[in-house]
Amino acid sequence: MSSTGDGERGDSRIAEFEYDVETAVVTGATGGVGCWVVDRLADRGIHVVGIDVDRPDGTRPNAEFRAVDLTDHGETWETIHEVDPDAVIHFAAISGTLDDPGTRIFENNVMSTYNTLVAAGRAGAEIVWTSSQGVYGTLFADEPWLPDYLPIDEAHEFRPEDSYGTSKVCSEEVAKMVSRRYDVPVTSLRPSTIYAPGHYRTRPQRENFDLSTDELSGNFWSYVDVRDVVRMVEAALAAEYDGHEAFLCVADENYLGENTAEIIEATAGELPDSCELEGHEAALSNAKAEAILDWEPVHAWYDAEAAETPRPRWL
Repeated sequence: MSSTGDGERGDSRIAEFEYDVETAVVTGATGGVGCWVVDRLADRGIHVVGIDVDRPDGTRPNAEFRAVDLTDHGETWETIHEVDPDAVIHFAAISGTLDDPGTRIFENNVMSTYNTLVAAGRAGAEIVWTSSQGVYGTLFADEPWLPDYLPIDEAHEFRPEDSYGTSKVCSEEVAKMVSRRYDVPVTSLRPSTIYAPGHYRTRPQRENFDLSTDELSGNFWSYVDVRDVVRMVEAALAAEYDGHEAFLCVADENYLGENTAEIIEATAGELPDSCELEGHEAALSNAKAEAILDWEPVHAWYDAEAAETPRPRWL
């Protein structure tokens, strides 16, 4: 559950999740998050088959890499059928709404998710995949707007105004369908903006932030460390539940180091009638993940933004 403190995280919050997985497929394996998942699972001795549009130049113990176009159902189904994994972790997607046409984003994300999840379901594999905070609609809205209540939780209505958020809404319906049809557990993660240690973009935003001139942020200044996203993947694999579950994946606090309700009210001009934010608490709630997955964020911007953590050597 979100907290208001700014102190450094304690080691007691770092849980070691135990799960029975011998072989896992990770899509988007060379991407900014997928590569971290590959490394973590391989470090635990799991045989990882990393899938992306291109194979990396290097090699990695306990991992092999295949170039697969996930929008091609034949390639996708053949690959997953051959690997016969215990788990499929699907991170492949196009997220840059300003870099690609909306039709390309929508078609790629929905088709690749459908092909991957159906193939995983047919193989009887457990599924963890990344949806997004974009399903709520505030992230890429033309005009900033407030949610019905704060903090936002998993039950808040979806109101996407863009191809990316809409692709994730459609893909969550695919996730539910796959879980029903093939009777496999499917977990949809909804991360906030993901940062990697040593690559945080928060310092310039904090230094230049001005309540009198800045506009409301579509993510309400929420974020999550990539290492905590990886930990939620592990938490989902370790959890025991049937059907489909969705979880917001977000750090406890905003990345400005300011009172969250105050900065939202100052930039939006008002707050929702129901606002239960306290202190620096994030505007998106991670309470469900704590209750069901026993997951809490461990890493925060104030102790990670200056860290030097290189990308995996096999890339």
